Amino acid sequence: MGANDLQQTVTLHRPTKAAAPQGPWTVEAIQALLDKPLMDLLFEAQTVHRQHFPEGDIELATLLSVKTGGCPENCGYCPQSAEFDTGVKAQKLMEVDEVVRAAQAAKDAGATRFCMGAAWRAPKDRDVEKVAVLVEAVKGLGLQTCATLGMLEPHHAHQLKAAGLDYYNHNLDTAPEYYTDVVDTRTYQDRLDTLAHVRSAGISVCCGGIVGMGEQPVHRAGLIAQLANLDPYPESVPINSLVRVPGTPLADSEPVDPFDFVRMIAVARITMPTARVRLSAGRQQMGDAVQALCFMAGANSIFYGDKLLVTGNPDVEADTVLLRKLGLNARRVQEQPEGCAA
Repeated sequence: MGANDLQQTVTLHRPTKAAAPQGPWTVEAIQALLDKPLMDLLFEAQTVHRQHFPEGDIELATLLSVKTGGCPENCGYCPQSAEFDTGVKAQKLMEVDEVVRAAQAAKDAGATRFCMGAAWRAPKDRDVEKVAVLVEAVKGLGLQTCATLGMLEPHHAHQLKAAGLDYYNHNLDTAPEYYTDVVDTRTYQDRLDTLAHVRSAGISVCCGGIVGMGEQPVHRAGLIAQLANLDPYPESVPINSLVRVPGTPLADSEPVDPFDFVRMIAVARITMPTARVRLSAGRQQMGDAVQALCFMAGANSIFYGDKLLVTGNPDVEADTVLLRKLGLNARRVQEQPEGCAA
């Protein structure tokens, strides 16, 4: 049974941006949603999901680390920080032919979006020039393109847009009040500034956060409030469950309750109804039943492939089997020339 057995062809006339926020959403309103009885919350989220995604398909995205390790940031969850001894060795930026081979393999396996991650605090001009070449090459395969390179200056964002970049990923990670407990080598405003530069360049935004870093419930509500009140809110919202990597400061964090994670997916769906909500890192530890609840809660995108940058992920065959068990179809997008993806 192959990935192609799951795919359906869907032609999308893509909107220019996500819908405006319904709100603004207060932290208190989002906390009230998180506190709802689980079945009521799932029903509400599924209702919103069916209204905006009647096809009920799942977007498959593949993530490749094109420049690994050696990052000067001290994000407490990240095995690629140069400050932590995690066994990850710094590597230079991959060559174009290597990236193209990986992108073609991802496409052959059913992915429609190819995401390239580089462990920089902020790329230099020469770095962006090289990544632009990668973007052009991957775009030439007919895939949607995404990159996460750290903080961007406005001219870098415009350069990547000109190369054909569809999405830029830059997560907020957590609520602003908890942010300095996770990282102190950059500020929350730095992250917001990069998102503004990306928007100004006409690139779609991929932005979410991580659950399970020792945060309190109010911080989870605060994260969703930050995301949902962006104008417009992100077209793609990855919700990650912390992968606890030995050697990182957060390695001993308490695992997130699976139902609390499902609640985060549901509230992301309700507050950002047209976004692709991505069930992201941590799936390998969830099991099929929790993932099924996440899809019920409105998740309609996953990272697809056996690795997320440098941490594990369910393999392609396992995902193929799971989606078939659940009767879910993977999306194959025939893109229209106008606009940007939802």
